[in-house]
Amino acid sequence: MNFNAEDIIYQSPNGVPLLARLYRPVGVGPFPAVLEVHGGAWTGGDRFNNVSIAESLAADGIVVLSIDFRMPPVAQYPVACQDVNTGIRFLKAHAEQYGSRAELVGGLGTSSGGHLLLLSALRPNDPRYSSGGDASLAFAIACWPVADPLKRYRVMQESGNARLVAAHDAFWPSVEDMTDANPMLILQRGEAAAKPPMLVIQGTNDNNLTPDMTSGFASGYAAAGGKITFESFPGQPHAFIPGNPASPDSLRALELIKGFVHGNAG
Repeated sequence: MNFNAEDIIYQSPNGVPLLARLYRPVGVGPFPAVLEVHGGAWTGGDRFNNVSIAESLAADGIVVLSIDFRMPPVAQYPVACQDVNTGIRFLKAHAEQYGSRAELVGGLGTSSGGHLLLLSALRPNDPRYSSGGDASLAFAIACWPVADPLKRYRVMQESGNARLVAAHDAFWPSVEDMTDANPMLILQRGEAAAKPPMLVIQGTNDNNLTPDMTSGFASGYAAAGGKITFESFPGQPHAFIPGNPASPDSLRALELIKGFVHGNAG
């Protein structure tokens, strides 16, 4: 299926435009829609990080809105969470204009963007993130997400990974924030949380995460009553889809993602 892509402004906090890349399939619709949140250790990257994912989805009849959001040194947590929440509400408000419907809007996040997406899925109407309106998701897809930022921080401190430790320190005001805004711990604490159908994609050779982080989150989500599918890719590293989008495993992962979107957006 053909699609069009264009940059739009989805919000202008303090008068500064924040851009998003809109991928819109050509056709009548209504199409499922995905708010896409990039990774980059909360401190880097932009709306073009996951072009290979967005284009694959759009070519399969899925609207994608890939957003830029505020990061250090401009802003720390929770500002990025507020931008993701705004992006979800923006996409839902404009869904019909883009060939979708509000109830067909879900989300996809990768790495630290996976953390932001998981947090948005669990806490769609948290007043720290939302200025009002419905930011609930019909479904959520997390690819190699930082599901437990506190655990990742401690492990990277112990292993001497100065780059990731510095990124944590730049984004998070405190360890207390890292503990509170922690998808894994939200489940363990038994907090009231939204639980949309979820797909998690994870490679087994991921040196950015602990080996059990995403599988542990998936088990916790299921134990808390959520419907979740965990797909493991042996030997694959962190960010393997955009890293090598034509590989057999990347193609298989993309097919799983597209099938999940179509199966849960109705």
